[in-house]
Formats: sequence, structure tokens, C-alpha cells
Amino acid sequence: MTLEVDALLDRRRQARRIAFWRGLVFLLVAGAIGVAVTLWAKPGEPHIARLEINGAIVSDRPLMRLIEELRENENVSAIMLSIDSPGGTSVGGERLYEALRKASIDKPVVAHINTLGASAAYMTAMAADHIVAHRTSLTGSIGVLIQYGQIERLLDHIGVNVDKVASAPLKAEPSPFKSADPAAVAVLQGVVDDSYEWFLSLVVARRGIPEPEARRLADGRIYTGNQALAANLIDEIGGEEQAKDWLARERGIALSTPVRTYKPKAERDFSLTAHMANLVVDRVFSSVGIKFPTIVPIGSVDGLMSLWHASISSDTKVKNND
Repeated sequence: MTLEVDALLDRRRQARRIAFWRGLVFLLVAGAIGVAVTLWAKPGEPHIARLEINGAIVSDRPLMRLIEELRENENVSAIMLSIDSPGGTSVGGERLYEALRKASIDKPVVAHINTLGASAAYMTAMAADHIVAHRTSLTGSIGVLIQYGQIERLLDHIGVNVDKVASAPLKAEPSPFKSADPAAVAVLQGVVDDSYEWFLSLVVARRGIPEPEARRLADGRIYTGNQALAANLIDEIGGEEQAKDWLARERGIALSTPVRTYKPKAERDFSLTAHMANLVVDRVFSSVGIKFPTIVPIGSVDGLMSLWHASISSDTKVKNND
């Protein structure tokens, strides 16, 4: 009798397990079908591609590829930039600008600045055919900078001396281990000025502002949306609704056209070794009072930055009023 009861219980447990797995498979299949319907329903439907430009702008290959894909996608009627960024590297802004200008040959491009669209982010917005910002959005901060730390006095205090052998006097200058050589500072100033003039030329060309006036505006300051509109740095006060209205009014794109958000595929090329090295660098420099900006990856701070508010503490800055 006991054996019969055990066998009955085993059959019931087995039946429950089979029912569980059948239900799980059903849910997975239903979920997959739902995702497929969401992603591929009406594949030929025209739509506006929303491209979000958030956080630090760096030289981003996946983002460049996505912009090219949007340009070639026959179902994309227009590209709408949704910008919320303090800027980033000058090269990142330059690449974004050029990719969007190329895309604008085939698709209308409109930019909407949310809370912040400054420096390299404003450079990106200028690639659009029309720029919309809220009254209290922050934009502008037109300029370029290089920042570097000085820990010479700290090293003197703890009795550490750092020497180097270099191929030329300006190699790896300025150095954080000794006072900046005036010649090295002059070289950096020339690099900054050259990039600043290019940035300024975009303001003149894209915004139709005379060079003297553009130079006055491009002194590194930020502007509210209202101030930017008065200075002709943007075209309209508003949000995405006004951006869509412009597309309908000026480009003939129906207001009923849906907006779909596109995101670049992540590229996992950041090795564990590099990650650990960055942590070490961050700890070392933080201990001597040099704080790297949290919005910019540590491995990306070298080079020119077009950034509104870099939080790097340093004794010396080379900049062009940014």
C-alpha cells in the first residue's frame, strides 16, 4: 500500500513539473512573439528617429554607425536629436557634427535641447537644420580647453623627485611633476586657439552670425534658452512638440508620424586591465587633490575638451575663455 501511495505522489509531482515547464515555455514563446510584434510590426511605416545625445560626448564608433544607418533607412523620415549633455571631447563633437551634417543631406535633422546642451553638445546641435530649447535650458559655452594638474609642491613636501629623459624639451610637457614651462603653455594655447577658431567658424556659418558678434558671444559663457534665442544661437523656444511642428511646417512631415527612439549598440572593448588601471589612476590623483570629472571616462580626458563644467582641480588651465 505504501509503494502505491509513493508512486501516486511521484506521478503527481512529475505532472506538476511538466505543467510548470510547459507553462514557462508558453510564456517565453508569447513574450518572444510580443517583442517581435513590437519591433517589427509595420516595418515599412515612416517614422521620425529620435537620437538621444546624453552625458559626455566622446568619439563613439557605434553612434557614428547608427547615424549612417538612419541616413540609409528609407523608413526614417527625419532625425530628431534629443540633447542633454555638458559636452565632452572636441573630437567627439566634431565627429558627431560631421556625421549629422552628412545625414542632413538625405534627411531633415532637428535638435531639441533639454536641460543642458553646451560646448560640444551645442556643436552637435548646430548640425541640425533647426534648434529648439526650453526657456530655462542651458546652452552655449562655446570654447575649448585643456586642463592639467600640478603636484610639484606635494612631491617636494614628501621628498620625492621625478626626472625624465626626453627626445626634445617639449616632449610630454607640461608635466604634473614640475612647474609648467612657458614655452609648453604657449604651445598648448596655440592648439586651443586653433580648435576654438574652427568652432567659432561653425557658429558663423551655421547660425549666420557675423564674425565679430559670434566672437563676442563665444567667450565661454552659458546662455538660457531665452538668451540663446535673442542671440540667434537657437531658433525656437519649446520641446519635442515644437520640433515636430517645424518638421511638419517646413519639411512636410505629417504631425501623426510616430517617433521611435534609436540607441547605438554597445561596444565592449574596455578590458579588465584597463578598468583596474583607471581605478588606480583615479585613486592616486584623488589623493593629491586632483578630481577627474565623473561625466567623462578617465581614459578619455587626454586631449582637447569642449566641456561646460569640468570638475578637474588644477593650478593651471589653458583655455579660450571656456
